[in-house]
Amino acid sequence: MSVIAPELTDLQAVVEEVWSTFVGYEHPLCVRQVPAGTPLDSGVWSGAVSVTGEWQGAVTVELADDVAVAISRVMLDVDPSESLNDDDVADAVGELVNMIGGNVKSLMPGPSALSLPAVAAGRAVFPSDAHEVARLDLLWTNQPVRITVHTPGSPR
Repeated sequence: MSVIAPELTDLQAVVEEVWSTFVGYEHPLCVRQVPAGTPLDSGVWSGAVSVTGEWQGAVTVELADDVAVAISRVMLDVDPSESLNDDDVADAVGELVNMIGGNVKSLMPGPSALSLPAVAAGRAVFPSDAHEVARLDLLWTNQPVRITVHTPGSPR
């Protein structure tokens, strides 16, 4: 049985479209080469949404702390002189993963439903039967960003 997953080119197009809409074009996302299984540097924010229905999976966004704070300022239109709290960052990361996850859902067979986002200061944790089927390792302002799609069942 083959695992249905989004094509990397489609995933990248979705991420770039959502990113430019919410964060802008001033600093583009750049693809970086990272060996499989390499964790992001310490200090990350992560957000995850699940898709259930004809296609089942999860979409995660992991951002270096500095990226999470910077995009939160842009998305929430907060001046650099103003402070942000963890709830502000969680809201922005949640909205980002929600938009990326919704667009990934639209690429996959349906009908399906998207969960509310779960956001954490730290890494997202998955059940043992969840397997990575697509991953983008990116840089934004020279800081790591990772978008991953997981599905239940056997890896391809």
